[in-house]
Amino acid sequence: MNDALMIYGRRPVLEALRARLRLRRIFLQQGAHGEEIARIEEEVRRRNILLERVDKKTLVALAGDELHQGVVAEAPPYVYADSDQLLAESAQKEVVTVVLLDELTDPHNIGAIVRTAAALDVFAVFLPKHRSAGITPAVIKASSGAVFHVPIAQVTNLVTLTERLKAAGFWVYGAAGEGEQDFRAAHYMTRTALVIGSEGKGIRRGLRKHLDALLAIPMTGGVGSLNASVAAALFIFEAYRARHPMVH
Repeated sequence: MNDALMIYGRRPVLEALRARLRLRRIFLQQGAHGEEIARIEEEVRRRNILLERVDKKTLVALAGDELHQGVVAEAPPYVYADSDQLLAESAQKEVVTVVLLDELTDPHNIGAIVRTAAALDVFAVFLPKHRSAGITPAVIKASSGAVFHVPIAQVTNLVTLTERLKAAGFWVYGAAGEGEQDFRAAHYMTRTALVIGSEGKGIRRGLRKHLDALLAIPMTGGVGSLNASVAAALFIFEAYRARHPMVH
């Protein structure tokens, strides 16, 4: 199974099935039950996917995590989207949002951000190939399978990508506590790229110099910063809200 991607958790496996991934087989814990398990079993029968019932110890070994919820799916390795194609397609849209993650290493943060992106009409997510977590089983679990519903690409250099986005007519904003502009005042009704920095260091200095603006989330009380995935969710929602205002 060295070339396999092990997807674990009920929702991630269901989303993999929904996305029509070519799953090799599914392992179910003996005695597992519930609505989601029933839906998985039904889809397995319908698509003639190999099903094996195993004990809890075997599932932990397969998933590498005790939070497998009684199901693990064996899939081919995750296939990243083509960054050049995503850039070309996004540049054809007058109003679009993409997200760049600058060296995030926490799979739970990346998974949560991807889940928000999939829910709120983000066109694509870009990750650096180096010094960043990729799309691992833990990221898939944290995203509840949302990685299968939004294109994700890896790039060698985020600075180069930023310059290419700007050349294609994007405004590239960075999320930073010391930002000079309130994130609610930014212009999102255009081609927009949102850059989210790493958990500890934020956006790297070398990348900051290439951004159009640093945007801050106004905060009161004793809290001085937010978790990367929480900050990303606020930025992504603000861009979504600007594009989809409520109709009274």
